[in-house]
Amino acid sequence: MSGITLVSPLIFPRLCATSRQIVRMSATETGNSRVSFKSMAIKPPSHPTYDLKAVIKLALTEDAGGLGDVTCMATIPSDMELEARFLAKEDGIVAGIALGEMVFHEVDSSLKVEWSQKDGDYVCKGLQFGKVYGQAHSIVVAERVVLNFMQRMSGIATLTKAMADAAQPACILETRKTAPGLRLVDKWAVLIGGGRNHRMGLFDMVMIKDNHISAAGGITNAIRSVDQYLEQRNLQMEVEVETRTLEEVNEVLHYTSQSKSSLTRIMLDNMVVPLPNGDVEVSMLKEAVDLINGRFETEASGNVTLETVHKIGQTGVTYISSGALTHSVKALDISLKIDTELALQVGRRTNRA
Repeated sequence: MSGITLVSPLIFPRLCATSRQIVRMSATETGNSRVSFKSMAIKPPSHPTYDLKAVIKLALTEDAGGLGDVTCMATIPSDMELEARFLAKEDGIVAGIALGEMVFHEVDSSLKVEWSQKDGDYVCKGLQFGKVYGQAHSIVVAERVVLNFMQRMSGIATLTKAMADAAQPACILETRKTAPGLRLVDKWAVLIGGGRNHRMGLFDMVMIKDNHISAAGGITNAIRSVDQYLEQRNLQMEVEVETRTLEEVNEVLHYTSQSKSSLTRIMLDNMVVPLPNGDVEVSMLKEAVDLINGRFETEASGNVTLETVHKIGQTGVTYISSGALTHSVKALDISLKIDTELALQVGRRTNRA
C-alpha cells in the first residue's frame, strides 16, 4: 500500500492539516500506519505489513476520484457547521466505531465525535448511538466511507456474537475468506463480536491443507517435511494439518507418536454430515475428537452454520471455523443523519426504525 497518493485539501477539507490523534488504542501498531491504539475497547489484530491508515486513504481517494464531492460543493456552503447523528436501523452488535472515528479525523482533524456506545456493544433498532460535529463538507465527505466500514464490521460482529455464544464451549474462528484488502478489518470485527482469530495470512502459521498433502505424496510426508523445514530454519510456529477421514487422523496420530513433531492442531474437515431434514450428523467428528483425546487442539470445519454450530460445539472440539463470518456477511443497517427526526419518521413508515 506504500504507493498510495496523498490527496489535496481541495478534495478532502483539512485532510492535509496537522493531525491530532483522537483515536488511541493499544501500544500495538498495525504495520507502518503509525496509529497509536491506547484506549480502544478492542484493539485490532497485529500484522507486520498492514497499513490501516493507507486503507482508509485508499477508501477516501476511491470515493473522491480526483474531483472530490461535487454534490456537496455545489449544495452546501463551505463554512457551514452542523451536527449529524448515528442511527441504528437494526438490532445487532456495533463494530467499527474506532475505525470510523479514524476516518473522520483523516478527513478533518477538527471534527468532534462522541459515542454513547463502544465497539462490541449491542444496539437496538432506532437507537441514536453517536454524533459528529463540525464542518458540513467534511462530515458528508466522510459519511459513506465511515458507514461502509461500520456496516460491514457490525454485520460480521453480529453474526460472530451469535455463533460464538452458540458454539460454547468451543471457540469460533473466522478463516482467510475475507474481502481483499480488508483482511485486518474483517478479522478485527470478529474479535469485536467475541470470536477468535485464525491465522492472519500465509506467514504466521503452517497450515497443511488437502492440496499440500496431495502434492507432498501423503499426510505423513507433508508433516515430516514441515518438521524438517522448521528445524532446519530454527523456526517456531503453530502447525495445523487438515484431515478428511478417520484413517488420516489415525495416520497423523501414528506419525506423531513415533516422531518428534511440531504439530499443534488437527483440522477435522467436513466430518459434519448434513441430513435431509436440515439437521447434521456429528458422530464422525465426535469419534475423531475421542481418537485425538486431547493430544492436539482440534478444529471442526465444514457445514458450520448458526443452526448447526451448537451441536458441533458439544462434540468436545477445541475450535470451530466458519468462512461465512466474513465471506457471506450481511451488513448491519446504520445511517448518519443530520435531520434525525425526519429519518425516524421515514424509518417508522418503512419499519426500519
